Amino acid sequence: MKKMKLLSVFFAGMFIMSACGSNGSSSESPKDKSEAPAKEEAVESITWKFGHLANEDHLWHQTAVKFSELVSEKTNEQIKIEIYPNNQLGGETDTINSIKAGTADLVISGETMANWAPKAALMAVPYAFKDEAHLVSVIEGEIGQGIEEEIIEKVGLTPLYYHTRAPRNLTSNKPISTPDDLDGFRMRVPNVPLFLSVWEAAGARPQVMDFNEVFTGLQQGVIDGQENPLDLIHSAGFAEVQEYVNETEHVYSWIYILVGNEQFAKLSDELQEAVMEAAAEAQVYGKELFDEEFSNYKDALIEKGMLFNSDVDQDAFREAMLPAIKESLSEEQYTLYEQILEVE
Repeated sequence: MKKMKLLSVFFAGMFIMSACGSNGSSSESPKDKSEAPAKEEAVESITWKFGHLANEDHLWHQTAVKFSELVSEKTNEQIKIEIYPNNQLGGETDTINSIKAGTADLVISGETMANWAPKAALMAVPYAFKDEAHLVSVIEGEIGQGIEEEIIEKVGLTPLYYHTRAPRNLTSNKPISTPDDLDGFRMRVPNVPLFLSVWEAAGARPQVMDFNEVFTGLQQGVIDGQENPLDLIHSAGFAEVQEYVNETEHVYSWIYILVGNEQFAKLSDELQEAVMEAAAEAQVYGKELFDEEFSNYKDALIEKGMLFNSDVDQDAFREAMLPAIKESLSEEQYTLYEQILEVE
């Protein structure tokens, strides 16, 4: 191809020189067709649908928007990401199934993936992580790498970046300070078998419910409470239907932004690299948002009328849940759980 272009330029130059020599004029003659720049081949445009449960004000959504912009920029607009917040594409499990079916492409998910990849259950085991620093050490170490590999293999999704989550707290319309206060307490849990087991062991009556159904469930009295980090308690408007945030801090966890394996594999090496570069920058952006905004959530919930119950016996909850943790986890999972406890 290079030789052909050089020859075209050479002959075009000869033509111009000949024309100039024949009439003695220095004015340029019309360009030969061989000089016309070749038309660029049409570049295929790719559109990915990204569904998640948070609303437009939530930092997950804001980071997703930033990620979308970065991907568009780094791929010269070859990849466009359309974002659907508020479970517009369905609940978390629905969106994962849609990705497998090829009708969606990206999702935000965490421990729910344990339904396919058992190691993912360790992303949210009660009282497994001491604090955020401990959590990050696990995510970015060998244990986290092993979890990611199993998600890719068994869920069919490729992790792009992650968000650490603030500890999960229990909300209710009465103060709950010990497991004894859970007698008859109907609460929503995500579709994670371990969550069902540990809350049953603690004395509650948990039931699985998609996140988009929780507000109505609380409003209509179908359930008495739910558990989530403060950011989701705030963004979901639970202050309108719940009076107390009980500081159980029972789970520190993280959540991934994932793309379907097949969707990612269809990209060229260059596009894959661009997407991963965008993901790394989105990771940093999301952490900055988290650090900046999270401290404000407690004040915002208090302003909306929620009361924070700090008189929670976390050791009592830990002891109540431990037998269920041992029973619910497989031998491999429990070994991983013990390894997490030992990470510095």
